[in-house]
Amino acid sequence: MIPIKDYPGPRRRLPWVTWGLIAVNIAVFLYQVSLGPDAQAFMFAYGVVPVAITHGIPQTSLSGVPANLPFHTPHPVYLTLITAMFLHGGWLHIGGNMLFLYIFGDNVEDRMGPLPYLLFYLFCGIIASLAQIFVNPNSTIPSLGASGAIAGVLASYLVLFPMAGVRTVIFIFIFFTVVTLPAFILIGVWFVFQLFDGVAALGAAQQNMGGVAYFAHVGGFVTGLVITFLLRPILRPPAPMSYPYFPRHPDAMDRQQWW
Repeated sequence: MIPIKDYPGPRRRLPWVTWGLIAVNIAVFLYQVSLGPDAQAFMFAYGVVPVAITHGIPQTSLSGVPANLPFHTPHPVYLTLITAMFLHGGWLHIGGNMLFLYIFGDNVEDRMGPLPYLLFYLFCGIIASLAQIFVNPNSTIPSLGASGAIAGVLASYLVLFPMAGVRTVIFIFIFFTVVTLPAFILIGVWFVFQLFDGVAALGAAQQNMGGVAYFAHVGGFVTGLVITFLLRPILRPPAPMSYPYFPRHPDAMDRQQWW
């Protein structure tokens, strides 16, 4: 399922933090691409390598790593818990992450405020990486991407806008259709898939194999869920003149002025 537009109601202000995060992620990815063959070394140096975090040593000093790598891990190595959030493994990886952040991040930012939202985003990303490290603490495979932080944003959206309509592309084998789903169904199904896929991938993790960091998604999501539930009583209320909740007729929604 691919979300393409949401209808949670109007915002009070422009989502500068969300747009800024998207811009920084894209800029870093374009720099990665420009590195050519050195891109792998760049991701290894600034991604989260579980064994480096658990031992408190830079991954560039691990046994078996060439001494002439063109990049050096930040000092202390725990800073990679932040730098890894801005790295991506390919066009589909960054494209999917930025699409979800663009659709769901702006209204969460509007409710939280710019600075609390930024801190929330970074904290969810850090806890997401720690969750993945907990599952396989001795892995030498770098973990990277904004998925864990964005999972926290999705959880927050689920709490704050559970009945908001989300236009979604659903693929059925080689066919697809576009439907409007309430946010709690779309995000709920996404989380269930992450949880089940994470359990199924435990065997691969124990064998130190690469793949999707499902437990980072789960960790970021649960963190976002808990924080938003705790903060909800003190968050800004929804903007006035909000549009009615799901269900709505898509044609009627398209005739409205959406921010």
